[in-house]
Amino acid sequence: MGLSIDPKHLKRYGQIASLLVRHGRGDVVRQASLESTLTGGLMDEQAALSDQEQVERAESLADDLERLGPTYIKLGQLLSSRVDLLPPAYLEALTRLQDRVEPFAFHDVERIVSEDLGVRLSKAFSEFEETPVAAASLAQVHRAALRNGQVVAVKVQRPDIRPLIRDDLDALSELAEFLDEHSDRAHRYRLMDVLEEFRRSLLRELDFRHEAQNLETLADNMAGFELITVPRPIESYTGQRVLTMELIHGRKVTKISPLALIELDRERLADELFQAYLKQILMDGFFHSDPHPGNVFLTEDNRLALLDLGQVSTLSPDVREALTKLMLAVADNDPSEATRILLDLSEPEKDAEPAGFGDAVTDLMMFSEGRTASEIALGAVMMGMVRVAGEHHIRPPSELAMIGKTLLNLDEVGRTLDPDLEPNEMLRRHAAVLMERRVVSSLSPSHLFKAAIEANELVQRMPQRLNRIMGLIADNELSVQVNAIDEAKLISGLDKIANRITLGLLIAALILGAALVMRVDVGPTIMGYPALALVLFTIAAVAGIALAIKIAVSHSD
Repeated sequence: MGLSIDPKHLKRYGQIASLLVRHGRGDVVRQASLESTLTGGLMDEQAALSDQEQVERAESLADDLERLGPTYIKLGQLLSSRVDLLPPAYLEALTRLQDRVEPFAFHDVERIVSEDLGVRLSKAFSEFEETPVAAASLAQVHRAALRNGQVVAVKVQRPDIRPLIRDDLDALSELAEFLDEHSDRAHRYRLMDVLEEFRRSLLRELDFRHEAQNLETLADNMAGFELITVPRPIESYTGQRVLTMELIHGRKVTKISPLALIELDRERLADELFQAYLKQILMDGFFHSDPHPGNVFLTEDNRLALLDLGQVSTLSPDVREALTKLMLAVADNDPSEATRILLDLSEPEKDAEPAGFGDAVTDLMMFSEGRTASEIALGAVMMGMVRVAGEHHIRPPSELAMIGKTLLNLDEVGRTLDPDLEPNEMLRRHAAVLMERRVVSSLSPSHLFKAAIEANELVQRMPQRLNRIMGLIADNELSVQVNAIDEAKLISGLDKIANRITLGLLIAALILGAALVMRVDVGPTIMGYPALALVLFTIAAVAGIALAIKIAVSHSD
């Protein structure tokens, strides 16, 4: 069955088909009946490309995704965390996807700001620089000043980007549905679920009001860190397509000169950054899931600013507790405990291999043992666990891959600041403190009030329940029901076994008696043998055959 062609998506089908052919999936194109959408003889290019090095092909894929536009750039960034789906060369290439494009015209900026805020740009802002300070596939950022003189950054969404992304998502959904039905690998990794998660994340990112809320939440959560700052949004100047926030003056961490780094308290900066992310992941359950070097700035007052909160992740309390144990097991180099926690968190498939998975986790963690601190990457170990889980048909929660990628980026930023960073030591030190804070937070007035209400309910109902139990005891009507072995079936089974053993002993006795009588020359004979002996042999044979048939019939049932 081929893929149904929607004329509205014909161009995108052709681009996707070209992408598949160029990167070695021409079989999918043929099964989907997409050959007619191809141009330029790309099918003939497959042979030449298939022999190139994997790294070159991965870089080529990243370049192609950039050319296809914002939806595919974002898809590539999502896939860069799926170590269970792609080989390392592709993960590395997709991680480096550049989200920089040419800025759009200023008259569009004016129109979008006016439509979204309900006021002319010149009325809302006393200054507004026409040249953006940054331009990406979804939006661009301008420096501006409010009427009260406050300098701000204004993020403006690209014109007509929403319908373009919706069309791309529809085309991808149709292709993913086809692959899910026709590819065992796509079905195993729930390609439709991955795409649905991507759709929700991307459409949410297109509504800047969500990012404003993310900024506010993270700024509140990070308020206790002296060296960490998050720009707060200006709510009255924010809409669905316009986000106004405090302007951060600083430089990307990776752009700081070696001389400037020497003048910083680098160890303290790296330590506080790591502690801040552990708090986000293990205590708050709300974390900035894209801390790559471009989103972490060093401010003019030597603090670290976390920017671009379009992508955030949330974790339930149960998952946070399991992750705390898992990360401590990794820090303590305890593969058996790490394996147990991962299996509890994961969803095994029918052909899962838990024993092989445990061996792979042990190998992964033993490889890290004995290496220097600068060679250990906590995020890489977490990502490696997700990869070996996929190889052994065990599906860990999607949050684990996102956390692994977050920690991997965090390792890179942390080591830029402090080359001697020891993430495992930091994890052991800070996780204990965070666990203590979590216990203390559970003793908050609201939690204590809830516990008091439940205790009061228990005390009020206790006399009634005790009276009922005592009455049953006095009337000799108290019974305890235990769901254990079915006694009737057990006795019936034992009775059958006893009957068969008894019958077997009788048959053996008949055969032994017949053999003894056969040696005594008395009484009538049949064909020269004692008649009694032959009768006993016949009875034994019939009984033995009957017993064998009964046993065979009962086993077949």
